[in-house]
Amino acid sequence: QPPLSQQIQILEQQVGARLLARTNRSVALTAAGRQFLVDSRHILSLVNDAAARAERLHQGEAGEIRIGFTSSAPFIRAVSHTFSLFRQSYPGVHMQTREMNTREQIAPLNEGVLDIGLLRNTPLPDTLNREVILHEPLMAMIPREHRLAQKPVVSLTELAEEPFVFFDPHVGTGLYDDILGLMRRYNLSPTITQEVGEAMTIIGLVAAGLGVSILPASFKRVQMSEMRWVPLAEEDAVSEMWLVWPKHHEQSHAVQRFCQLLLLAARRD
Repeated sequence: QPPLSQQIQILEQQVGARLLARTNRSVALTAAGRQFLVDSRHILSLVNDAAARAERLHQGEAGEIRIGFTSSAPFIRAVSHTFSLFRQSYPGVHMQTREMNTREQIAPLNEGVLDIGLLRNTPLPDTLNREVILHEPLMAMIPREHRLAQKPVVSLTELAEEPFVFFDPHVGTGLYDDILGLMRRYNLSPTITQEVGEAMTIIGLVAAGLGVSILPASFKRVQMSEMRWVPLAEEDAVSEMWLVWPKHHEQSHAVQRFCQLLLLAARRD
């Protein structure tokens, strides 16, 4: 028997049904053969689709990337640019973004619930890696009619003497320790009269005249006519934004591509 005929007979034995009806003049598919052909073509199509999806995942062109970020991160040009560029470049990758304060991101990063986090400088466990993507100046926010609002620069000492609008210590933002730590280095302790949970609320209350405050310069993109952003006199009045990821979880190609784009954008800025 020709090899093809032998293979067909072996296949029929495995299937348990005749797939071809043979005569001296012709060969035709049986009913079982027709159904087997339809199903086989469907299976081959699924295999091809699976291979294509696997290749897209391997190339970083499909899948999902889970990103945690602080409320200040989207105000940073390198971050917002990377979000936009990644969406345009890799439309097949779903970006699952979660706004979380700095401390809230630590556990999800450790557990692999988040692939990467964008957070402010804070103590990290040994299980996490970090890369600094931004050093940015801290700036004072002062109600427009306040006497300090007319100055080209203000000092921390001047701000510490005014009613201070700031974060609730229980919120978990990295800026709380960052900014108060800066003031402690100068032996200063501001008189905090309003404690809130969000940076945007701080901006609103300063604009309403309830006090002064300090936030990273990236928030300067929020402009309100009732208040002014004023540079600080102290050269070490800076804050960092970090890219953080778990050491012991393998990064997908999509995550790697996002990180590469972000670090490149950060270096350009």
